[in-house]
Amino acid sequence: MDIQSRKIAFVQEFLKLQNEELISQFEALLVHEKSAADTASDLQPMSLDVFNHRINKSMAEAKNGQLTSNADLVVEIEKWL
Repeated sequence: MDIQSRKIAFVQEFLKLQNEELISQFEALLVHEKSAADTASDLQPMSLDVFNHRINKSMAEAKNGQLTSNADLVVEIEKWL
C-alpha cells in the first residue's frame, strides 16, 4: 500500500472514532511529532573547527574551575519541579 492509500485509510478510520480521549491523544501526538520534525529540520551539523573550538573552550573552563557539580545540578533541577 502506497503512502496516499495509507493516509486515506487512516483518515477514514479516524473519522469513525467516537472516543474523545483517543482523539485528544492523536491530536497531542500530531502536535508533538510536528514540533519534533520542525526542530530536527532546524538543526545543522557543526564544522570540525567549531566542534574542536567548543571542546577546547570547555576544557579551559574546566581547568579554571568553571564547573557545576552533579550535586549542585540536581539541587538546581529540583527547584524547577
